[in-house]
Amino acid sequence: MKVTQLVTKSLRDDPPEAETASHRLMLRAGLIYQVAAGIYASLPLAYKSLRKIENIIREEMDRAGGQELLMPALQPLELWEQTGRGAAFGDNLFSLEDRRGRPMVLAPTHEEVVTGIVKANVQSYRDLPVILYQIQTKFRDEPRPRAGLVRVREFAMKDAYSFNADEESLDDSYQAMAQAYKNIYRRCGLPVLMAEADSGAIGGKDSHEFILATPTGEDTVITCPACGYTANAEKASGVYHELSAEDEESLEEVSTPGVKTIDGLAQYLNISDEKTFKAVFYMADGEVVFVTIRGDLEVNDIKLKNALRASDLRLADDQEVAKAGLVAGSASAIGIHDIKRVGDLSITRGNNFVVGGNKPDTHLRGANYPRDFQVDILTDIALARPGQGCPNCGQPLEAVRGVEVGHIFKLGTFFSEALGANYLDREGQHQPIIMGCYGIGVGRLLAAAIEQNHDDKGIMFPAPIAPYQVHLVGLNLADEQVAEEAERLYQELKDQGIEVLYDDRTDQTAGVKLNDVDLLGLPVRLVVSPRNVKAGVVEFKQRLDETSSLVPAGEVVATLQAMPEIT
Repeated sequence: MKVTQLVTKSLRDDPPEAETASHRLMLRAGLIYQVAAGIYASLPLAYKSLRKIENIIREEMDRAGGQELLMPALQPLELWEQTGRGAAFGDNLFSLEDRRGRPMVLAPTHEEVVTGIVKANVQSYRDLPVILYQIQTKFRDEPRPRAGLVRVREFAMKDAYSFNADEESLDDSYQAMAQAYKNIYRRCGLPVLMAEADSGAIGGKDSHEFILATPTGEDTVITCPACGYTANAEKASGVYHELSAEDEESLEEVSTPGVKTIDGLAQYLNISDEKTFKAVFYMADGEVVFVTIRGDLEVNDIKLKNALRASDLRLADDQEVAKAGLVAGSASAIGIHDIKRVGDLSITRGNNFVVGGNKPDTHLRGANYPRDFQVDILTDIALARPGQGCPNCGQPLEAVRGVEVGHIFKLGTFFSEALGANYLDREGQHQPIIMGCYGIGVGRLLAAAIEQNHDDKGIMFPAPIAPYQVHLVGLNLADEQVAEEAERLYQELKDQGIEVLYDDRTDQTAGVKLNDVDLLGLPVRLVVSPRNVKAGVVEFKQRLDETSSLVPAGEVVATLQAMPEIT
């Protein structure tokens, strides 16, 4: 391809609307065009990269036993009402009516349709397992689209679904998909972290996210450099400081005028915050919930929501707290019976804590669980933090920011039961099909790759997903010898099957052309100039290298073919 034939042009200045490096660079390099908020066209250069990513995905999905199909993006709302997901998605679900007034949706995902397909085609355990996948456009009316292709309202996604007769078979499919994902990211040249993740309201026991590390990512994972334990912030557990056992003391009321925070309490009584119990009030599906956790820890809302099996969870406001008869800043679970109580496991690790006295300006010393109070649910609801011990090996945990580029999880029988997708087992009994779900955002993967691979000059494309492998630049093409040599090399590279973008512009300076080379960031730059032509050489530089070299013109193709990342 010649640059003069490209539809798009590069931009000299950073677009003011760009929020992240990938957003800025993709706009500047002419990879994408914004149609509306969260809606982008993938222009020819980006689309070549996207097709490469899709081809890698297809090859690995097929190798893992997947069968590709294509399902409609337009679906009847009735399907979503059968599973209750229409209400669950809420305003994020694009809805419309056809000309007969029948409610329809633009699908954000395809569990309902694919379950119907399998229901119509699977009768017996002999028909299982099945893995179906597609690469299809999805629609989600995100309230705050951001960061270019990272969070958009229309996007391409590879979604795969496994259908199994039992948990053992599901685990086999799940592991096959996990390995396929690892292969996909490796082949795309992208190092990812596979993180344990929350399964959500309909998930099974296993769920993993694939995170591409970048400082501007919107996701955080907690990881252990020593043993490799990795989980997202919603799922991670950490080993916090253990307190030494003490003889239990009696409860003692102490005056704490004006003290309403853990920090203030610890300072006022000259104790550490880990010797206190924190009270946090939530509203779960309209019901007040009293949470107790050690004072040096924070509540993980996702863990709490799962423990309560709640559809809606939020912090209670001041009026709701007062209506429940609770004293904000001086509350404890001591004497509380008519409100649902949840305790973190940390309340069992130690003795003689300071807690609220359930009246203003008053606290109690010597509180012990379960002697002085009880809870309805006792479980891990603490937010893991960097510096805490790894739950596997005890070494300090670290936090890594990144972009989620894939998610796999076990769905169980939620959809098959809701939609009546059953099979006959070996005894002739009807059983619900067990499902797994596996997604990769194709455009997000490209954006994340750029987010991770760039410098102050521009993109640094991983070779497997670069739109072209070689950027050939002709300098001073008014010189007939330069023009002839550049054209000859361009044709030779094409004839040898090497993907080449040739900057054949005659109206731009050498500085503009070389800046555009760094901006687009193809793996290899070749420069043909008057000085090089006279010397019979071509300037050769890899995007990741600081310096260039001179290669005899007749050896350029052989040099490129010797590079594994190019061939």
